[in-house]
Order: sequence, then structure tokens, then C-alpha cells
Amino acid sequence: MKTDKTKTDIKIRNGKTKPALSGVQNNETTNEKYEMRNTETNSVLSDAQNVGIQNSANTSGKANGNSEMRNSETNEISYEFSEILKRVEKPARYTGGEHNLPDMQKKAAVRFCMCFPETYEIGMSNAGLSLLYAVINARADFIAERCFAPWTDFAAEIRQRGVPLMSVETKKPLKDFDILGFSVQHELIYTNVLYMLDLAGIPFRAKDRDDSYPILIGGGPCCVNPMPYADFFDAVLVGEGENALVEFGELYKKYKGNKTEFLKAAQKIRGFFIPSLSDEKTVVRKAFVEDFDASIPPLKPLVPNIEIVHDRAVVELYRGCRSGCRFCQAAFFYRPIRERKKQTVKDIIFELIKNTGFDEITLASLSTSDYSCLRDLMNEIKPELAARHINLSLPSLRLDSFFAEYTDASRKSSLTFAPEAGTQRLRDVINKNISDENITQSITRAFNAGYRSVKLYFMIGLPTETETDILGIVEIVKKIRALYREICRNNSLNITVSTSVFIPKPLTPFQRERMISEEEAAAKQNLLKNTLNAMKGVRYHYHDASSSRLECAMARGGAELSKVIETAYRKGCFFDAWSEKFDQKKWDGAFKECGIGFGAYLDEIGEDKKLPWEFIDFSVRHDYLEYERKKAYTGKTTPGCFEECNHCGAECGF
Repeated sequence: MKTDKTKTDIKIRNGKTKPALSGVQNNETTNEKYEMRNTETNSVLSDAQNVGIQNSANTSGKANGNSEMRNSETNEISYEFSEILKRVEKPARYTGGEHNLPDMQKKAAVRFCMCFPETYEIGMSNAGLSLLYAVINARADFIAERCFAPWTDFAAEIRQRGVPLMSVETKKPLKDFDILGFSVQHELIYTNVLYMLDLAGIPFRAKDRDDSYPILIGGGPCCVNPMPYADFFDAVLVGEGENALVEFGELYKKYKGNKTEFLKAAQKIRGFFIPSLSDEKTVVRKAFVEDFDASIPPLKPLVPNIEIVHDRAVVELYRGCRSGCRFCQAAFFYRPIRERKKQTVKDIIFELIKNTGFDEITLASLSTSDYSCLRDLMNEIKPELAARHINLSLPSLRLDSFFAEYTDASRKSSLTFAPEAGTQRLRDVINKNISDENITQSITRAFNAGYRSVKLYFMIGLPTETETDILGIVEIVKKIRALYREICRNNSLNITVSTSVFIPKPLTPFQRERMISEEEAAAKQNLLKNTLNAMKGVRYHYHDASSSRLECAMARGGAELSKVIETAYRKGCFFDAWSEKFDQKKWDGAFKECGIGFGAYLDEIGEDKKLPWEFIDFSVRHDYLEYERKKAYTGKTTPGCFEECNHCGAECGF
């Protein structure tokens, strides 16, 4: 047993488990937050027993009778749950009871469970999950609970005891909900969906689930090409979910208990793809929120029980991206561009501070510095944030729009830029509209503003890339080091260079490109490693090519890959995004066992071949993407959306 460690872990956020916060020790709001967490979680084990397993009280009846449990069974499982918490490494992942928890006892016509196929720390950092959770719980007759992929220690305990996977809030078995919504964030998470269904006792494939099981929805960024995992879901939500998911829930009330008729009606809701009812004539239009300013995010988000990956409040400035980098799926998926008004953003910021006690606010978007009101907003909020000892974080700054005043409210620990390619020629190919001069100017401003550490992100394996482009990364590092010595008169600069392997993703101009082989990737990585690691103060990190190649196959494959995903899971593949868990040999075995060649998904896709995701209307036209690909090979760039409309089909209104 891990009793001593459990006691340590469950003392959430006392001074021993979180480093001292520089400059905020006297902040009443921040202190109140941590005292509140500590008070609430000291009794978390007894709370778990008191909450109990509420499926018998709160669940509508299921045809197979699973929802009705005798009181003796409920008490037994409640006791089992408290015993499980004593035996796992991080019990606070599973206890619930966070500050700002919505009313879980209200009478509800529809009960959702928002399932995130990753650990609590990652799922609680996801702004989309927080948003949909708040939107659903704001409805008078809807309740949304959460479930995260449990770590292997917790999974082993519930398997041993025959306890099904349950929600965090009320410990209700997943199979007793009306609707389960899975957030599919990236391709290496597909087996985690099956992992959660397995632990919940729910059949993997929609065709094997009768009306006694919940409706399963898949959504998130991977809905760009839902075909590899579509057979596991009753419905896939393509696009933004704030409005579409509510409409789905309202329709469910009308057809509750008749899955067949409900799904027929649901396919008329914009954004919903119903795999079992689709054919060659199916067209699905992406759902999106037209009036983004009126879409208010959660103003009382849950304050997590333990430190999470992004442990801060997040405010989304706008959706979309002006830039149109030809490798970037998000830049095209989230069009049209929609901004929040400056006053709306200000109101959200100070409501979040009041309701959470977070000591850091992140202003988020795909390219934060492209927000049209950013400079005015910063000038207005910085004095009050400084007075409250609140740190301001601005991720995703473009190299051509870096200004010191954007960051002087932040901790000057490290600045992150993403040139993506080492030469101007290759940056023009990928439409990364930044110049060598932009890099020099922005880095100079950063050093003059006090930054002494720089992180640089690049991709290798981009279309038309040569060895000269790879060595261009080294030249950029040399130039930055020389600038630092000139400005700061010393050699204390730290530079971290990270490279990932280019993956041709759907809904990008490069969606038909080939992906480089593992041997090619290794050669490029070794070239950089041998040159960069020889430089003082420079560190080089690179991403494993084998998992990237699997990601490519899953991103561009069709419905046939569902068989591979299921086979891989049965061989023991899950948590594939964790390097220590990823097993390429098991995946190779799964492809071979299913008689499917892995390499075909990595080769160039001919222009005459239909793509699996072409039935989806993303508003960005497919012929526009092909046009942009042709421009890439001539080295011609396309101006950003704020400069002129490029008529991609998204109707941004600029």
C-alpha cells in the first residue's frame, strides 16, 4: 500500500507540493484559493464515501437493468472506491469536489458525461472541455459530469474489484449516462477511447450497442478526419460545440429511448456526422459559433485539485488565424476569424480572477499578437494585474509582431518563438510570412527587455527541404548568440532548439504530401545534434519519428483503420502519446494482422485520389487548398487575412 504517499498527495497545494509563488505570497485572492483547496481536499476520502455511487438515485432506467443497484451494492462500491484511493499514486485525480463545482443534484432531463481520453492533469488543462462543461451545466435541465482516462494503477484496482469506470463528480458508471462526449484531441489518443470504454463495460462499436447504452459522441480537433474512429461512435461533432451540443441534447429529450429515430433526426443538426446513416452522398457542414463575442466562456471554471499542465486561467481572444501557414491544420479549421471585443475580454479576465484565485492569466489564440486590440488591452489591464500580483502570459507570439510591452508583465524566464524553417526560401514555401529581419528585430527587442533564455521550434521534413535548409537552423542559432553577446556583453544565454517531424495533415495545402522516412528523419536529426550540441549554452531536443508516422497514418486513413486501432488496443496499446508507453512493434503487428500496409498512408497522395474527409464542408474550399499547394512549389507566399481577403471560402468579412 502507498498510504504515506497518498496522504502527501492528497494535501493539495500546501506549501510542500507547490513551489512558493514569487511576489504573490500576500495576495489575498491567491491565498484564499490555496486555503480553499487544502480545506476541501483534507476530507476528500470521507467526501467520496458521502457522495457514494449515485447511479441508483440519478440515473434514468436502462433496458438491461444495470442502472438499478440495491443500497447494499451502492455502499459496497462506495467503500471499495475509498479503498482504491489509498492504493493509487494520485488519488486527487479521481475524487472530484473541486471549487466552483456546479449543482450535481438538480433534476435533469439529460445527463452528459464529458470524457477526456487522457489523465486529469491534461484534461483539466483543456479549454474546450471546460467550455462545454460550463455550457451544458448552465442549462436548467442538463447536467454534465467528467471522466478522464485513469492511470494504470487506478485501472488495475477497479478491474480487480469489478468496479466500472465512473464519473468524477458523483461516481456514476459511464454506461448509466444518457450521452457520453469524447474529446478526441490528437491521433495518438484513439486507443485511449477504447481503454475507457473497456473499463466502463461498453462495447467498442456503435453497431454492437443497443438502446440500453448511452449515445456516444466524438468531437475535438480530430473530427477533421473522423473516419478512422467513426465506427466507435454514434455521432461525430465536426466543428465548434457550444451551440451544436446543446441542440443535440434538446433533441435527445424528444427521442429519449429510441436511438434509431433520434440519430435520424440528429443528422439534420449542423456539424453532426452520423456514421451509421452516411453514404456516398453525405455532406456534413462544420458547426461554428458566428457571434463569438456573445459566446461567454466559463466565468467560474473548476479549480483543479492538483497541479495541472496549464495551471492558470485562460481567456480566448479570438478564433481563427490570419496567417495561413500551409502545414497548419488549425489555421484553416478554425476559420472564419472572429474576435472578442476588448471590453468583453477585460470583463472575463477580472471575473476569472475573482472566481478562481489563479495567479496567472493566459491570453490565448492561435496567434495572440494578431488580436487587433491587444496593445490597448494590455495598457488597460497591466496596472490592475500588477497591483493584484497577477502574472500575464502571452503564448503564440509571432516573430514579426513581438514588442516588449506585450511581455513585460510576464515572468522573463524564457521566450518562445517558432520560425519553423531554417531559411527564407523554405519559410516562403510553407507560407510562414516572417523574414530574417523580423527574427533579428524581435530577438533584439527580447534581449533589451531582459530575456536571457530563448526556445526555438522548427520542423524537419517539410516539402522541398534540403540540407541547406537544415543547416539554416544552425545559422539562426549562431545569429542569436552573436546578437546576445553584442547586446548583453556576456555568454550567459541559453537556447533550446526543438524539432518535430512534419506530418501532412488533412485540411491543409500539404495534405497530399509524403512524409519522410524514419531513416531520413534520423539523418536530419543527427546533423543538427552534432552541430548544435557542440555550442555552449545550446540544447537540442527532437521528437520521435516513429510515433509521428503513426500519427500521419491515423490522420489520413479511412474507416478501415478502426480495425487496426481495436487490434492495437487488444495488444496493449494505450497512452500512446506517452513515450514510455508507445510500442511501435505492437502497432506494426496490428497493421500486419489486419492485412493493411502502413507505408501507403505516408506516401504522396495523387491529385486524382479522393480523400476520406472530402465529404465535410469546412467552409475552406478543397480547390483553394490545392491552389495553395501549387503556389508553395513556386515559392510564392499568400498575404495574411488581415491584409487582404484570399477568397478561401470562409467569409471572414475582412
